[in-house]
Amino acid sequence: MPSQQILPITYHPPSEKSLRREEEDDPTTRLLLYSNFEDEEKNTPLKPLLPRVSSYTTASAAAANNHQQRRRRTASDSSLSSHSDEGSRHSLAGDVEHAAAETFLVTRLSLKLLKYLGVGYRWITRFLALGCYSFLLMPGFIQVGYYYFFSRQVRRGIVYGDQPRNRLDLYLPKNSDGPKPVIAFVTGGAWIIGYKAWGSLLGQQLSERDIIVACIDYRNFPQGTISDMVKDASQGISFVCNHIADYGGDPNRVYVMGQSAGAHIGACTLVDQAIKEAGEGESSSWSLSQIKAYFGLSGGYNLLNLVDHFHRRGLYRSIFLGIMEGEQSLQRFSPELMIQDQNVRNAASLLPPIILFHGTADYSIPSDASKNFAETLQRLGVTAESILYEGKTHTDLFLQDPMRGGRDDMFEDLVAIIHEGDLEALAKDAVAPPRRRLVPECMLKLAHRVSPF
Repeated sequence: MPSQQILPITYHPPSEKSLRREEEDDPTTRLLLYSNFEDEEKNTPLKPLLPRVSSYTTASAAAANNHQQRRRRTASDSSLSSHSDEGSRHSLAGDVEHAAAETFLVTRLSLKLLKYLGVGYRWITRFLALGCYSFLLMPGFIQVGYYYFFSRQVRRGIVYGDQPRNRLDLYLPKNSDGPKPVIAFVTGGAWIIGYKAWGSLLGQQLSERDIIVACIDYRNFPQGTISDMVKDASQGISFVCNHIADYGGDPNRVYVMGQSAGAHIGACTLVDQAIKEAGEGESSSWSLSQIKAYFGLSGGYNLLNLVDHFHRRGLYRSIFLGIMEGEQSLQRFSPELMIQDQNVRNAASLLPPIILFHGTADYSIPSDASKNFAETLQRLGVTAESILYEGKTHTDLFLQDPMRGGRDDMFEDLVAIIHEGDLEALAKDAVAPPRRRLVPECMLKLAHRVSPF
């Protein structure tokens, strides 16, 4: 099968007027992509993957401006009250419009992705399984989606860079007494369907424990390849390190976390940063010394061991090599291999403590991936450990268990590490109410069985 190629992209700088407008717009792409898979007879340009969507911020600002103008033109109290009610309706309309636009964006992206990957037996069966899986968890998705779009504790679409999808969402605790620890979270999605909103359940539940979560969006394939994803993640982490104090975060307690493909991207970012800092003359807008620890959830860190496994699971070799910029780049983007390179081994001493969570029943990425990476780091003198959860799948730790409510071992382990040494926070954790159930147990068990991941 011929390998995938991504031809050079021509970028036309936008006008000054459009730049001002795009600062608050949601991430989109206007890149043209060409593909030469064997099921295509000739190169045809694909339409932009992501549509332009209306900016909630712009809509809100316009509504507020109109409201102020009406206030200056009226004098009676009754008229002021009427305009206030109209402003509230405009605000609600803006929220609904944003929610609809985000839903349309994700749906269209999924359809474009299926067209790009082609329709084969494995993709059809997995797509049907994904439909059943999503239906079974829909009660939880609806509740989390409502929180994401309408909660005042969520700051959506904060710009951290100048590339498409360089946005992040912040989940802020209700309690604002003092600076809070922060997690910069890189979402998963097989390097193809990652999106910042995927971390909303984790963000909501951690914010209830007085932890700020910054969910970093990044360019996915085919909008970008792995080097673009690592660059975006690095910029997002830099933003968190340098600006989180403006949102009530503690810049001295910043953690980085990734899930699945996001765990791989996050680990690549940290190793790449360590190599830069170990070299001479490298400048950077953030430092590993600012990171308290790295949490990897269900990640893969040695791509040479995983490329055939992914192929059997439906992420075909040609597509995967396209994501990773060719077979010759697999080692470069394998953190477990890079950190052992004789030329950069001194970079290992700069890494923060690394904790890797994984389920033993994970079929998407075997738990040995985390176990082997932790052992490699330990041999190099890095503080590292792998924590394995018996019988847990790729999605149990991230979706089913949090939606189950009550006590969640992985969640409690994560919070305990972040609050270690903070006696007041630990005391609050001890009396924290159990998390509420979002989905009935029978539906969660069925979802566990039909999950395509």
